[in-house]
Amino acid sequence: MHIPYKTRSAALLAALTLTITMTACGNMSQRDKNTATGAVIGGAAGAILGGGAVGTIGGAAVGGVIGNQVDPKKK
Repeated sequence: MHIPYKTRSAALLAALTLTITMTACGNMSQRDKNTATGAVIGGAAGAILGGGAVGTIGGAAVGGVIGNQVDPKKK
């Protein structure tokens, strides 16, 4: 599967921008941080794998839900 260079570059740029933006949210709970991180990673993956807005939005939604369910204190 060949992914166009522009698609990969746009996804990486979006992920980096969102990651940098999220670092400004120091007063977020751990669950909120996990949700945001999951949404960013899922959005980037969706953009790369699905290509386009639908893949990005779908990936961000799924990643956000997964990130919200992650509880580092559970064992």
